[in-house]
Amino acid sequence: MRALVQRVTQARVEVEGMLIGQTGPGLLILVCAMQGDTEAEAEALAAKVAKLRIFKDEAGKMNRSLLDTGGGALVVSQFTLAADTRSGNRPGFSTAAHPALGETLYQHFAATLAALGPKVETGRFGADMAVTLTNDGPVTIWLEN
Repeated sequence: MRALVQRVTQARVEVEGMLIGQTGPGLLILVCAMQGDTEAEAEALAAKVAKLRIFKDEAGKMNRSLLDTGGGALVVSQFTLAADTRSGNRPGFSTAAHPALGETLYQHFAATLAALGPKVETGRFGADMAVTLTNDGPVTIWLEN
């Protein structure tokens, strides 16, 4: 699985002009399941995200995790993270998981993250979504397992 993790002061996702998910200070997590991924990869990635020390401590160093800060998370599916751009100018997405598996792993990732403690809200798998955020730092981290 792949994830693009952004430390945010706020993030929200809308579908057809209606708010469906949001978070205050915490993380916006864009998630993509790849071919061959399993629930074990989703669980490992969720644990990594929850423990990723990218929030400032009292000394201003990135030394605190989402679990340490009590922040929330907005998890949004994004199959375009599977883009293969090695040749030509049009990305290919053949390495992304089939949509049925992708949705299952996306939901499992979000549920696993929520079970670890943070308040988790989600986008809508497969929908045309409008995501807005205020990146804090900015801090943006690419994770892959």
